[in-house]
Amino acid sequence: MGARTKRLHHSLEVWKESMDLVQIVYEATAHFPSHEVFSLTSQIRRSAVSVPSNIAEGMGRGSVPDLLRFLKIARGSLCELETQFQLASRLGYLGERQEENVFQVIDMVFRLLSGFIKSKSRVSASGNAFDSPPCP
Repeated sequence: MGARTKRLHHSLEVWKESMDLVQIVYEATAHFPSHEVFSLTSQIRRSAVSVPSNIAEGMGRGSVPDLLRFLKIARGSLCELETQFQLASRLGYLGERQEENVFQVIDMVFRLLSGFIKSKSRVSASGNAFDSPPCP
């Protein structure tokens, strides 16, 4: 496999942490009951994958308004994920340590994402734009 091109979003702490979150989510949901595979497990995994995916898509769009829109979509997906994990917890699908770990990472990604949104909102308000080459 050849060397991968480094994209702008690869250097973002929020993107890196959200990628770690996806891995944690997949590991946690691997132990959910088999009857949940096509329902809660699938929904949780889609919500988790949506977070770094929307961050990457927003960065790839190359404009602050587009970036902000996708960052807010990512934050919405993160809130959806948190709700789904609260349900999984209520249903007894998570161990105590696992539950604590998942919610800690969700909280951290939420703070990073909110801070990034705030920062880019200031850039947008000042009229400055950023140019990000689109992903091929």
